[in-house]
Amino acid sequence: MKYKSVFFLVVIILFSCNEPKARRPKKHGTQNFYKEVLKENKKINDLQKKRIELWISKDTIHDFIESTKGYWYYYVKKDTLQSNTPKFEQFVDIEYNVKSMVGDIIYEKQQRTYKIDKEDFIPALQDGIKLMKIGETITFVIPSYRAYGITGDGNKIGINQPIQSTVTLIDIKNK
Repeated sequence: MKYKSVFFLVVIILFSCNEPKARRPKKHGTQNFYKEVLKENKKINDLQKKRIELWISKDTIHDFIESTKGYWYYYVKKDTLQSNTPKFEQFVDIEYNVKSMVGDIIYEKQQRTYKIDKEDFIPALQDGIKLMKIGETITFVIPSYRAYGITGDGNKIGINQPIQSTVTLIDIKNK
């Protein structure tokens, strides 16, 4: 009996002295998953672009300009005399609203002070505001991937929802 307990103790000590082996994470094919998600998002973006282009083609009142950054816009009020546009890290006072593609108001007109390229804001509007001069008003048509994308805003803007936003540049400040 004595030998059995000594043997048992020796076995326990030998196995407990081994260093723990790191467990390798299981591969779940995440690379393929991301490729699939990327492929699906590209399809959604292409479909949205076609729908927006069709919607724009039916609008015979406005002259839309396609930006190189993936959104469209037209001038509601254009200033041809001024040349001063907002620059990096300047502050701008803007008034803007957000609407659905059919014109339903999502967010009422509101004012905001925005620091150029330093604050989290709708990506297309971050670019678009830099095109504006004081007093100008531009309506932007923004596909979801340049607005709130696959998550929406968590409130009123849905997943993969393209939007319109009419922005007026009130003032540019250096602060």
